[in-house]
Amino acid sequence: MARASMPVSLGPDPNTRAPHWTLPPGSCDTHAHIFGPPDLFPYADSRRYTPPAAPFEHYRNMQKITGLSRAVFVTPAAHGLDNRVILDAMERMQGSARGIANIDLSFDAKAIDALHEGGFRGARFHLMDDRPGSEEFLTQNLLVLQKRDWILDLHLDPKDLVEHEAFIRALPTTTIIDHMARVRAADGLKQPAFKLLLDIIRDERFWVKLCSFDKISAVPKAHVEGSLPFMDMVPFAQAVIATAPDRIIWGTDWPHGNTFTPGRTPNEGDLLDLLAVIAPDDATRKKILVDNPARLFGFPPP
Repeated sequence: MARASMPVSLGPDPNTRAPHWTLPPGSCDTHAHIFGPPDLFPYADSRRYTPPAAPFEHYRNMQKITGLSRAVFVTPAAHGLDNRVILDAMERMQGSARGIANIDLSFDAKAIDALHEGGFRGARFHLMDDRPGSEEFLTQNLLVLQKRDWILDLHLDPKDLVEHEAFIRALPTTTIIDHMARVRAADGLKQPAFKLLLDIIRDERFWVKLCSFDKISAVPKAHVEGSLPFMDMVPFAQAVIATAPDRIIWGTDWPHGNTFTPGRTPNEGDLLDLLAVIAPDDATRKKILVDNPARLFGFPPP
């Protein structure tokens, strides 16, 4: 059962603002979660924290304000192995969404086929100390990914990237390094994990997701009224774009679960304006928001 003292995370910024630039048609948010509502889609007893309800309707409202039109929903850990909340969201997006599932060996071929039919195109696995996952567990599930030509969404911390380097380099599937391997801005561009990340993504099997800068930035707030937070992440993002421009995608991480510090939750308008700083030219932004995710997740031309 869930612990009585389980922490409750903050909700998303309720006042989404539009970015100061116009997004190209077909712009895709490649990392978003839907939480509940828990009366319809209950949270798993095994969850590490309790998120506030962040239903599909609220996510769509954010999209309409910002100009995003496509999405890749990732089944949140708070829902465990129950992927129904994402199946529901994809159905309601009517072809403009894909999913990344939570699975294990209890999913037989029929269950995986049903997920694929519903729009799932990959599965997420962790190689982190604070979450379930291991090289052995991932290896056991690789065959499922290969049979369906699914994407591996790999979630890890910098030290895990270094520790599991040989295993990661040998992965046979198309692999997204989630959240830019959560490299911490405070550790600098020359930190071993970031240098390794840049080397790994020279291999065409590997993609990088620009996401969750609020979790890894050392500058969570703008110092000047009207300026942007997370500016210390700009050189990191620019370095991965320069290394693999055709395999970089971007995500909001809406509704920014696992956030417990007031004032740290980002606004999606700020995140998109930060992307405009990272990639000042229209062509690069279109590649990151439209062309790359369309190729990876099988979206049709907008």
